[in-house]
Amino acid sequence: MKESTLFSPVKVGSMELKNRIVMAPMTRCRAIGNIPNELIAEYYKQRSGAGLIVTEGTSPSPNGLGYARMPGIFSTDQVEGWKKVTSAAHEGGAKIFLQVMHTGRISHKLNMQEGTRILAPSAVKAAGQMWTDSQMMQDHPVPEAMTADDIVKTKAEFVQGALNAIKAGFDGVELHGANGYLLEQFLSPVSNIRNDNYGGSVENRCRFVIELATAVAETIGKDKTGIRLSPYGVGSDMPPYPEIDATYTYLSEQLNKLGLVYIHIVDHSSMGAPEVPASIKKAIRHNFKNTMILAGGYDIARAEADIESGLGNLIAFGRPFINNPDLVDRIENNYPLSQDFKADLLYSADEKGYTDYPFYKV
Repeated sequence: MKESTLFSPVKVGSMELKNRIVMAPMTRCRAIGNIPNELIAEYYKQRSGAGLIVTEGTSPSPNGLGYARMPGIFSTDQVEGWKKVTSAAHEGGAKIFLQVMHTGRISHKLNMQEGTRILAPSAVKAAGQMWTDSQMMQDHPVPEAMTADDIVKTKAEFVQGALNAIKAGFDGVELHGANGYLLEQFLSPVSNIRNDNYGGSVENRCRFVIELATAVAETIGKDKTGIRLSPYGVGSDMPPYPEIDATYTYLSEQLNKLGLVYIHIVDHSSMGAPEVPASIKKAIRHNFKNTMILAGGYDIARAEADIESGLGNLIAFGRPFINNPDLVDRIENNYPLSQDFKADLLYSADEKGYTDYPFYKV
């Protein structure tokens, strides 16, 4: 029987991963006061069978904290909290990247500190609502359109967040350019109606992401800088637009020139979103010569096939890691996966539905 490529070690940039399985970033809302804690460290330690862990989205500034109990990476207490997490992951043999995420217009004042601002490329309100702990579901507000100065400051916040991540012991950072948050808000002509150098043409709409990625890569190293993208994603009110293929073709060419360590493509079709066409995945793969991570409803057979074909180098699993903390061990040994998934506890505040899922007993 042919040995599985999923479990073979692989070099990604300067890192040696023990396998090709990635734990995908997933919002879990356990950072009380926006500070990572012992419970979060335990959660990631339990799942350190993955070759690479990408954390939940973590804000580089108070302005980016759109969700309730979302962690940050801009204060000393946050850096100290994350040190517990990186130590726990490394103890289990995993490498770990911090996903740096600014929510942009997907936010609400009730989730934010005093004196903060809800910023986006343009003053275009997102449809839908946002959970707040104090008043439950609330409509998204109309954001402030970022000024030229706001753009400069926000890029600087990402750079400082990346430096803080390295200080906290992370092996690198993943810039969150997917799922309708700030970076993707710049990419889409639906949320970006600017008429300056950051809006209009495909090149202009990609400018903020490329400048941001360049600044981070130049500061912490390109082999420590990855990015997540979701072409054709519709999360957070991001409807399709005619130039999607042109946008991601151009963007992947530019990111390849930067030499980022990886591009992480997420396809949410397994959860009801439109499928990311194979053609755009292949175009990005053709343009981008470093590591490609693929995510989205994978089973083992499809994971193996996409690695064998060269479409992807690593495969990310999300939800199965929630109720199967020992997912890698279960897959490798052909143990059954737990079907006990507590969806109502995904975003609660304590250990229930978080660190209390059992490991498989032989």
